Amino acid sequence: MPSAMESSEAAEEGETLRYEETEDDSVRPTDLSELLKEGTKDSHDRAENTQFVKDFLKGRIKKELFKLATVALYFTYSALEEEMDRNKDNPAFAALYFPLELHRTAALVKDLQYFYGEDWKEKIQCSEATQHYVDRIHHVGQHEPELLVAHAYTRYMGDLSGGQVLKKVAQRALKLPSTEQGIQFYTFDNISNAQQFKQLYRARMNALDLDGDTKERIVEEANRAFRFNMQVFEELDGIGKALPEEAQDGAFAAHAGKGDPRKCPYYTGTAGTAAAGPGCPYHAALALAARPLVQLVLAACLAAAAGAAAWYVL
Repeated sequence: MPSAMESSEAAEEGETLRYEETEDDSVRPTDLSELLKEGTKDSHDRAENTQFVKDFLKGRIKKELFKLATVALYFTYSALEEEMDRNKDNPAFAALYFPLELHRTAALVKDLQYFYGEDWKEKIQCSEATQHYVDRIHHVGQHEPELLVAHAYTRYMGDLSGGQVLKKVAQRALKLPSTEQGIQFYTFDNISNAQQFKQLYRARMNALDLDGDTKERIVEEANRAFRFNMQVFEELDGIGKALPEEAQDGAFAAHAGKGDPRKCPYYTGTAGTAAAGPGCPYHAALALAARPLVQLVLAACLAAAAGAAAWYVL
């Protein structure tokens, strides 16, 4: 069965919905893709319920915190892709080596240049939680390369799934350019169909010549990767609490519904009107949101959004 994230994406892509929901008779319970999916369900749930992810999905992401998250991603992917390059010919990993399609380090450099300028390297540093994650990736790549599968699967499959939701949220909440500056990390120019690529990736995983014990270790390592990511989330959440509020954090930050309604940038009422009438979307939205049926629909939408994070970390 598809994950909550895959179902959400499929609903947006029309024909892909039927394709994704069709059972693949060739997949067996002992296949690595199935073992990973079943074996990391609890980790998915815990990751999606971290405060950082819940706030992100609601558009409550401060620009400074998003920048720090991008820094964490840069150090994480630099380590992961360094070890993948090291093991590109290792039979335990070679089938999953897709540098042209998947590698994110170059895209993250562009994002950091956008946020910090050309001297970005002098302005960033690896946080404590991120360093623990990076150290583990290097250890795996140098001593247990078969476990790289777990880290690659956890990161890239998430980037191609829930990461695309976060891309839209960040672009809207932070008012980033339509040219996708600042969110190049989420843009996979060399993958024309994410769903088909993910299916190919899973098929390649299932074809790896691994015994049962190694598969169990890979599932255990995937859960470890989730824990590292959650530690980064918690670290970012702690930093975020100390940061001042920013105007872009709220959808209606420019107009709080108080004072002169004509100060609302969306106000279209007749000049000189003192009361907020139908011409102000903010007040119209407040009135609409007060209706029980609308509240029920909004609650359902929030539940769906929370489910969307089940397939994505960081």
